[in-house]
Amino acid sequence: MSAPRRIVIKVGSSTLAPGDGGLDRAYVDTLLEQIAKVRSRDVEIVLVTSGAIAAGIEALGLESRPIDMPSLQASAAVGQVQVLAMYAALAAARGLAVGQVLLTRHDTAHRQAYLHARDTLERLLALGVMPVVNENDTVAVDEIRFGDNDTLAALVATMVRADLVILLTDIEGLYDLDPRQSAEARLMEHVEELTDQVMTAAGGTGSNVGSGGMATKVEAARVLMRAGIPMVVCDGRRPDVVPDAVEGKPVGTFFAGGTSGLGARKLWIALGGSPKGEVVIDEGAKHALCEGGKSLLPAGVVSVSGTFAPGDAIVLKDTSGAVIARGLTALSSQDLEAVRGMKSSRIIEVLPAAAGKTVIHRDHLVIL
Repeated sequence: MSAPRRIVIKVGSSTLAPGDGGLDRAYVDTLLEQIAKVRSRDVEIVLVTSGAIAAGIEALGLESRPIDMPSLQASAAVGQVQVLAMYAALAAARGLAVGQVLLTRHDTAHRQAYLHARDTLERLLALGVMPVVNENDTVAVDEIRFGDNDTLAALVATMVRADLVILLTDIEGLYDLDPRQSAEARLMEHVEELTDQVMTAAGGTGSNVGSGGMATKVEAARVLMRAGIPMVVCDGRRPDVVPDAVEGKPVGTFFAGGTSGLGARKLWIALGGSPKGEVVIDEGAKHALCEGGKSLLPAGVVSVSGTFAPGDAIVLKDTSGAVIARGLTALSSQDLEAVRGMKSSRIIEVLPAAAGKTVIHRDHLVIL
């Protein structure tokens, strides 16, 4: 990996607030010390942070994480103030200026809003300011429910065309087995391809403080690898982990970025909005998309789930359940259900308005 000039660092709730406690300000101070060290080498940094809800729980004196949505969002509203104040004060002590950027998946699903957010991030970096990015948990219901700051970090990285993404977590990296359950688990130090073994090893959520897990990190890696952006997943509390990762030293799990990156619009399709549905395709369609560079036709569709309209993002899976691609659909879920598996001649009889239409044109499709 060549020396990165622009990096995205994501720090998770389980690292910021271990053991169900409040924010660990002493840890954040050491993190900003590492960031300052990297910044002194003319490396631009965008920090994607979790912790708003954890900080809000602490500030409000709640005994445990709320389970109802209004209380979660209220905690986030209070916590966002706490998180930014902490970063601003500790960064200022090292001569660093920070600026808050709150994003929602609803916003980034719209192309113009996505571009405005990108321009804001670029301008902050040009002014020497470190953007501190978080999902706007006060309104982003999906983020609170599923936890997607790993995806947010990948989205930001593709926005600013980062050279490296570092995900700081509470585990050393990706293991071939669950290290909490098996003494034989071994760290996977270098991942060149997301094989079935890698996907299986990712598992699920590992902390009750945050809402993501290793699975969301591997999903982030899926798009970043297609974008040509390498990613490191590592123990956020390891001493000097950020400078070491930037220097290419072996820390955690390194996901190789590949050599051919996706274009800006395709990256937006891959990450911009939350998928509204899933479509399972047959082996013939899978081959046509992945090997032949073709568009998806109704004849190759096996099943449809979710409710979506033309222009919405949907996920394509094969019959084994593996994610194949993501794209913008030209047909609604209702129309696609009506014509799935049909040849064009039959579609004309059943639903003339859909005749001749692709489900997803190859220009609106990203193979994952």
